[in-house]
Amino acid sequence: MRMRPTLSWTPTEDLAPGTTDPEPVADALRRGDVLVLSGAGISTESGIPDYRGEGGSLSRHTPMTYQDFIAGTQARRRYWARSHLGWRTFGRARPNAGHRAVAAFGRQGLLSGVITQNVDGLHHAAGSQGVVELHGSLERVVCLSCGAFSPRREVATRLEEANAGFAPVAAAINPDGDADLTDEQVGDFRVVPCTVCGGILKPDVVFFGEAVPPQRVERCRELVRGAASLLVLGSSLTVMSGLRFVRQASQDGIPVFIVNLDPTRGDRYAVTRVALPLGTALTTVADGLGLRVDDDTAGPG
Repeated sequence: MRMRPTLSWTPTEDLAPGTTDPEPVADALRRGDVLVLSGAGISTESGIPDYRGEGGSLSRHTPMTYQDFIAGTQARRRYWARSHLGWRTFGRARPNAGHRAVAAFGRQGLLSGVITQNVDGLHHAAGSQGVVELHGSLERVVCLSCGAFSPRREVATRLEEANAGFAPVAAAINPDGDADLTDEQVGDFRVVPCTVCGGILKPDVVFFGEAVPPQRVERCRELVRGAASLLVLGSSLTVMSGLRFVRQASQDGIPVFIVNLDPTRGDRYAVTRVALPLGTALTTVADGLGLRVDDDTAGPG
């Protein structure tokens, strides 16, 4: 049975309204040792839609679940056709002002680390170092049989060769790199196997219904324990994947700051929520700290 990801969160209590003053975030950064936790909202200004914001992809699109992916060849054919087409657009995305500001904070020594829930690689592309990709990265492909890794661009080339002329027009591109295609558009798309053992290939990302590797979760928990404050950027915190770190910080007495246009499930734990677009808010903060947000960063890959 196809599992439907959590679409939304409805507050059960009165939450303080967001502010348009980013100065509390600047103050936290001045003190240093800030841990960033970013979500899909930081990448929307790069042309990648989010899941749950206005016009979010979950209102029209159910991402592939791990259970469906491993269950049958037709599901994998549908996934790889849609993902391959989406990669052509997704792989061209470039870091925006929000990503560049985070990288600038890191270069200045203001951050203790960066955790991202995104799989787009844009924090790396912007120059951030030591990023923990909580849900993996579309830049890598893993064999489910032998565990061998391959660069996504290498697999994309093999898929191009196996599916000459495959160029349907997608209705939309989604945050997980998937493209909206009909079954007719998918057709008889050919999936390529692992070159090492002939096994099933899967992007090295955590699908819905799949657990984040425990060692990765523990690494994130260590980062939270060592931070002076936690800065959440562009995440609704609807699912436990990110919310657990906000709860941990709150329980440990570590102040939480959120920059997100809409209310989040973590607002009750936060000192404040800045209700501004990420690029605007973080560029303003960077300017106030005397930092340059470069605009010539190379893209992923």
